[in-house]
Amino acid sequence: MTREDKGTLKHLTDKLYGGLNLSWAKVLLLAVSAAALAAAFLIVPAFKGTSFERMGVYLEAWIFLAVIIMSNCKKPMESALKVFVFFLVSQPLIYLIQVPFSSIGWALFGYYRNWFIMTLLTFPMAYIGWYITKKNWLSVLIFLPVLAFLAYTGYDCASACARSFPSQLVAAMFCFAQVLLYVFTFFGGLQKKLVGLLAAILAVAVIAIRTPQVDINVSMFLPDDPILTESAAVTVEDTELASVSVASTGESSMIQIHASKYGTTAMTIYDGDNAYHYALDIYTDDGGHSQVRITPQ
Repeated sequence: MTREDKGTLKHLTDKLYGGLNLSWAKVLLLAVSAAALAAAFLIVPAFKGTSFERMGVYLEAWIFLAVIIMSNCKKPMESALKVFVFFLVSQPLIYLIQVPFSSIGWALFGYYRNWFIMTLLTFPMAYIGWYITKKNWLSVLIFLPVLAFLAYTGYDCASACARSFPSQLVAAMFCFAQVLLYVFTFFGGLQKKLVGLLAAILAVAVIAIRTPQVDINVSMFLPDDPILTESAAVTVEDTELASVSVASTGESSMIQIHASKYGTTAMTIYDGDNAYHYALDIYTDDGGHSQVRITPQ
């Protein structure tokens, strides 16, 4: 990056993070616009399973918007109030817009509970978060958990992309770009910038090492509907891929699967003189979501 490029980037970041006049009217307009966009991504079938659908489900896009609001406030209380109202308006509006298009109608608001809790938390978080504008070591301390979260989310999306290209590619790039953008903008001095980048890298490394490749716990009916008895037992060829047990017997026989990595292995259910052979497949669909498939052999 040339000195001219750095100057242009700094001009843009100074404008975005501190140079905007975000009046209450503009905050409300931003909330309504963001909600409409997120709802559209959730409603339009073309966005199903894409990075854009994540805006209505996950946090990374809302962190981006919250940081813009916080950094354009004059006082911490103003930051807390505006971010809180932004979430208070935008999140229920996303569900409200979806109601006419949803098969469950108003019951869709049952999923709003977690976002309501998050909305309440934005008030103290945005009050503290305003101090990122100081661009000192306190700013670094406040931002480190955010950078760790974004870095790991980016890593998770990149992993999904590697398994099913180009699924989640935009989401991965968006998360990593936010990490770099915040370090460049709010971490004054080379030492602070290095601390921010190293913290993000370390968070990804630690979580990636400690987190299983996949963690699925699911109960499933067998595809050929065998009627199992209480003496039924399951063996799995690759025990590192998954562990399987009989969850219920009789006419509604089910098995319990705990998968910890992707791949395919042979599975056999022994029940008295009967032996049922299957292929157990742990994979990701086109949207990067983990799935379980059982195929009779």
